[in-house]
Amino acid sequence: MIGRLNHVAIAVPDLDAAAAQYRGALGAEVGPPHDEPDHGVTVIFIELPNTKIELLYPLGADSPIRGFLEKNPSGGIHHVCYEVADIVAARDRLLAEGARVLGGGEPKIGAHGKPVLFLHPKDFNGCLIELEEV
Repeated sequence: MIGRLNHVAIAVPDLDAAAAQYRGALGAEVGPPHDEPDHGVTVIFIELPNTKIELLYPLGADSPIRGFLEKNPSGGIHHVCYEVADIVAARDRLLAEGARVLGGGEPKIGAHGKPVLFLHPKDFNGCLIELEEV
């Protein structure tokens, strides 16, 4: 069901410093910041030959990233995103298997402009998983 790894998301306490580190120390192609109000984050995508890194920074007081950074002040891996061909079929299959889909179970439009869902980390070995329809 899952396809290729789309991105690894890293929550960061300082978005500009993290972008500069990837650009300078690692020599990566770093995109501009984009606010995603529906998800409560500002994101920067780093393009790699085989996937992307998504830097996440809180946007607004209710951002889920704010709570993550309170528990992990240095930042850290927040989630991994896998591609799926049909997000509704993937959701239905996962629900039938007993997995929990966060946010009421309906896809939202993600940072790439495509439908996304998040799966409860307790159902996947402590890892928050995002599915993105491609």
